This record gives sequence, C-alpha cells and structure tokens, in this order.
Amino acid sequence: MKIALIGYGKMGKAIEAIAIERGHTVPLKIDISNQQDFTTANLQQCDVAIEFTSPHSAVQNLLTCLQSGVPVVCGSTGWLAQWEKVKMECEKHKGALVYASNYSVGVNIFFELNKKLAQLMQPYKEYDVSMEEIHHTEKKDAPSGTAITLAEQIIETLGRKKQWVNHTDIKPGDVAIISKRIDPAPGTHSIRYSSAIDDIEITHTAHNRQGFATGAVLAAEFLKDKKGIYSMKDVLGF
Repeated sequence: MKIALIGYGKMGKAIEAIAIERGHTVPLKIDISNQQDFTTANLQQCDVAIEFTSPHSAVQNLLTCLQSGVPVVCGSTGWLAQWEKVKMECEKHKGALVYASNYSVGVNIFFELNKKLAQLMQPYKEYDVSMEEIHHTEKKDAPSGTAITLAEQIIETLGRKKQWVNHTDIKPGDVAIISKRIDPAPGTHSIRYSSAIDDIEITHTAHNRQGFATGAVLAAEFLKDKKGIYSMKDVLGF
C-alpha cells in the first residue's frame, strides 16, 4: 500500500517506520517545507493518506484529501468545531475517513473501560469524578482530544455530569480536566472517582509514540478501498 503522510514531525516519522516495517511504502511526505507538493496529482499516486498536523491546518488538509478522492486517516485534534463541514465534504465526494482522538490500541481499550466504570459509578452519588492529562510541551491543544473523548463518555453515561471544564473552579455538574505540559511525556490520562471513604482511579500511560503510530497504520490498512466515516471502534472491531 502507498501511504501519503501529511505532517512529518515526530509522529509522522514514527508512522513511516511502522508503515515500512509492515510492508508499505511512503512516496509522499508533506511538511511545512514542501507545501507545494501537497497537490491532487501527488495525492492520487497514493492509496491512502494519514494526516497528523495541527488544529489550524487539519481541516483544509482533510478537505484536500477528500476532494482528491483519497481516503484519509486523521489524528489531528482540536478541530472538531468544524466536524460537520468535513463530514459533509466526505459524503459529497463519497470519500472515506477514519477519525480518532487517539489511535493507540491501549487507549481504545481504556475508552471501553472508562464507559464501563462510569456505568458502575452511576448509582453512587457520593463519588465525584475528575480527570488529569499530561503531555509534552509541544502539544498545541489543551485539553487533549483523548481527554475530551473520555470526559464526553463520562457525561453521556453519568447522568449527574453535564459538561467538562479545563480548570478546577467547578460546579456540581462539571467534570474538571486538569491539563499539564511536561517534557518528555508522550501522554498520560487518569480518571479518579473520589469519596470521603476512598478513591477509585484508572490510568493509561503511553511510554512512546509507537502505539499511536501502529494504530494509525492499522486504520490506513482498514480504510483502503472503503467509503464512509469510521472510528477506531470499527478498526479494532469493538
């Protein structure tokens, strides 16, 4: 499979290594120094694109891929206010898109644990829930897309919570997400249910970028020759 990498920073290089290890080629690599090569003609030489850039460039990158008829795996976070625009463009061009806030297989298992724990905690109102996420200082968005996904799962399942906030000055219906930026942390997410009697906490800690990169390549393999919009739940068969 021929893969286009849109974004060739640390994550892009990790994805390239995994892709080559799995027998794929990467004929197109786009970063800030060669934007002129990000063309429909070049994209169409590839079977699928993997996009890991920033909240500010992700949407236009996705639209370019979809308008070029190239399936795209998106790992950029912080742009979901424009989700409907991207979704409509995908449908208009009968395109293919996988979006996940986190491509790590371990994190996607953690998502399922988070939902199950929230279900179990629903009757026990004496427990309040809070979250913490730690990433490296180069991460552009806060809270992380993964933290937002976890918080939204809690809100959907735990009826007494209505919204997430990125500070500690909370109301009873809030889920507090505390964001820390510390090098060289690739990513840690913790969810804690606290009462006067005890605490229950689940944590996922990434040791490196390999888990995210492997998941992105798995998503690209899944997406080839497909149409429609998918998530990592589809990729992993959850």
